Amino acid sequence: MEDTPIVKGQMVSDQACILDKDMIHELEQKGFGELENEKLFLKQFETLYLLYTNKLVLKKGKKQIDFDSFMSLCQKSDYEILTKFLIYRDLRNRGYVVKDGFGFGSDFRVYERGQFGEKGAKFLIFGLNEGQQEKMGTLQKKIEEITQMGKEPIIAVIERRGEVIYYKINRMNFYENKARLEESFQL
Repeated sequence: MEDTPIVKGQMVSDQACILDKDMIHELEQKGFGELENEKLFLKQFETLYLLYTNKLVLKKGKKQIDFDSFMSLCQKSDYEILTKFLIYRDLRNRGYVVKDGFGFGSDFRVYERGQFGEKGAKFLIFGLNEGQQEKMGTLQKKIEEITQMGKEPIIAVIERRGEVIYYKINRMNFYENKARLEESFQL
């Protein structure tokens, strides 16, 4: 990202829109945004990242929107936006290309370094805040579906201090231990 020049964007609804053709090409090559009618629309977490790294000048009319203002706007429609931003920022800083998830409750698709545009995403990331609960049955179903697709499921946990810790997860099999259950109920 160090070599990316400052990008100029306009707010359209709740998204940043890039109109400059050269900027569109540059951002698209780095895995940012979705092209629609010769305009590049950035996801909210992408916009936050570019604002945070001072690579985006975002305007709504003539008023410039800063990181804090955009974060406040995003939190009204997506209460998990801070979690998504922290994970996205961490993965981008580690050199990964990150796109939004495509189902199974995943937050992001992550491409191996140097593989964006050549191969599909290798990882699907689920974001959780420390202390947040997730039902094992739901998680187990997601993991099975993801591994059947040939992807690797990863849980990204945001610690209270904002640090992101990644856990690679595999298929889980839970068996009811009926013998021990019966023993514990006999008097």
